[in-house]
Amino acid sequence: MTTHRKPTETDDQALDTALRDLHRDVLAEPVPQALLESAQRLASLQQQAARTRHWGGMAAGVVLAFAVGWLSHGQPGSIADTFAGRQAGASLHEFVRQAGFAYAVYIPEKRHPVEVAAPEQEHLVQWLSKRLGRPLKIPRLEAQGFELVGGRLLPGEAGARAQFMFQNSQAQRVTLYLGAMDTAGGEAGSTSTRFRFEPGGPVPSFYWVDQGFGYALSGPVSKATLMALADAVYRQIP
Repeated sequence: MTTHRKPTETDDQALDTALRDLHRDVLAEPVPQALLESAQRLASLQQQAARTRHWGGMAAGVVLAFAVGWLSHGQPGSIADTFAGRQAGASLHEFVRQAGFAYAVYIPEKRHPVEVAAPEQEHLVQWLSKRLGRPLKIPRLEAQGFELVGGRLLPGEAGARAQFMFQNSQAQRVTLYLGAMDTAGGEAGSTSTRFRFEPGGPVPSFYWVDQGFGYALSGPVSKATLMALADAVYRQIP
């Protein structure tokens, strides 16, 4: 019967020495510079990641503690108020952006630019007032050179939206986009009116919020013309 001897520590040392003798020339060669630079970059990245985790965790804890403290006290001008104001601003920005997209979608239409045409204005007002949950009035803009084409119902983030379309003798079209805004706080809940001009997006717009309703008048006309139209609309809304 053959027995196997368990390797000893001396045997392991002898094998290690033999391997080193076999590859002595390779071991004596200097480490390539590219490999050294890669190792240094890796070490640096690891150190940066460790510092980021450390300070990031501390910063997150400080911010959380600060926010919880102020929110729990409900101080005027606190983080809660600032956050609500930013939410309201974001909501209003999204509102005017949707108004511009609605303009871009329906203005090119020749045969079906509106759901209900101007001759059925009474039905249009009743229908949209019911859907938006508020008595609506279509402004008259003939003095500014624009006549009603009609209107339509549109979806929105905070509920139904209405769009009224007007056109002048040069076939230029403007739209009035309106609907309820989130009145949880900030500017969207304000009863005061401040016109703002948005030159970007699909089309320039003047927009404002009044009594919890947002309005955006959009069209490819001069800023002065658009402002005059917005002022005329505001003077006629309920």
